[in-house]
Amino acid sequence: MAVIRPFRALRPAPDAAQRVAAVPYDVVSTDEARALADGNPLSFLHVTRSEIDLPPQADPYSPKVYAQALANFERIKRDAPLVFEDEPSVYFYRLRMGRHEQTGLAAAYSLEEYDRDLIKKHERTRPDKEDDRTRHISELRAQTGVVFLTYQASADVDAIARRVMMTTPLYDFTAPDGVAHAIWKAPADQSRSLVEAFGRIPALYIADGHHRAASAARTRERVNGDAAQWFLAVAFPDNQMQILPYNRVVKDLGGLSADALLARLRERFTVTEGPATPAAKGAVAMYLAGRWYTIRFGPENQNDRIASLDVSRLQQHILDPLLGIRDVRTDKRIDFVGGARGTAELQRLVDSGAAAVAFSLYPVTVDDLMAIADAGGIMPPKSTWFEPKLRDGLLINVI
Repeated sequence: MAVIRPFRALRPAPDAAQRVAAVPYDVVSTDEARALADGNPLSFLHVTRSEIDLPPQADPYSPKVYAQALANFERIKRDAPLVFEDEPSVYFYRLRMGRHEQTGLAAAYSLEEYDRDLIKKHERTRPDKEDDRTRHISELRAQTGVVFLTYQASADVDAIARRVMMTTPLYDFTAPDGVAHAIWKAPADQSRSLVEAFGRIPALYIADGHHRAASAARTRERVNGDAAQWFLAVAFPDNQMQILPYNRVVKDLGGLSADALLARLRERFTVTEGPATPAAKGAVAMYLAGRWYTIRFGPENQNDRIASLDVSRLQQHILDPLLGIRDVRTDKRIDFVGGARGTAELQRLVDSGAAAVAFSLYPVTVDDLMAIADAGGIMPPKSTWFEPKLRDGLLINVI
């Protein structure tokens, strides 16, 4: 069962919501965050990436950064303003990007279920990133980063969502990147029905936000009280999820020439000139020396869901043996480009000399993610890019 409960949200006044809303802290660099928040003192990036308000050379993990985050949080509370709901509630959060639309339930989710793996993971976390967000939550006494969950679609939840979304939303705006965000507050009777409906859902899966969830769990060591036993998340039905590829660029060819790399690839695989995006699972597109190629891997391993992923096969057959990339977590020669940036970004990086070769992947499916998590498996790093993204600052869980 999936245990959820309503929470007293701290949220912006309606006319300030669009200015407060900010992309998740971990999808932008410090420089990108600084540019996005420039000229907007209400941007929640001043809270989640508070180093943007310190000198450029500041250590992003120094005590000053967390003190600045708290000061900025208090300022935005006052100036936006941010207001507390009178009563605990749950919320429907709809995202629209182009023709794609998905609606999830924002609520407090159980850390006890997280501990028991009823909220399933598919990714390892890094201690340094956990340390950062744990301290951020502890200093603010608030969960400001939203965990992105998925679950097997429920007709009961869908029916309640349709009823609630016939009412006037709290917020409805389009962000500068073209993604539309709308949030509805569920009435008390519908909130109770949603708690019951989620109680019939067998499991939840972390799609995006493993570090945010792990940090919320660790915060219980620092912050007492019932509210700290829960974490802020939005859960979307699996049949509405959109996963884009998480592509790779490599800075050099490990001593090989472009012709030598092509020759070695052709010894192992079928390689032809082709489009920038692979048409199906089992192939990867490569941009090398001004041309796009399609590399076909051949039959997949039907007995190993992780090994059959294209991202795994790319690592096993190309990145490691041919380019010498042993560990993508630590090797500085490889970088990752989320699918939202498109294949044009891969081409730009190679053409500019910032990278020597780029690989464009076919996206992992939600079914793959769930099956691997159900089996207790761990997907390769940077396997999935979920789009569109939730915004920070619209719903905050004070602990």
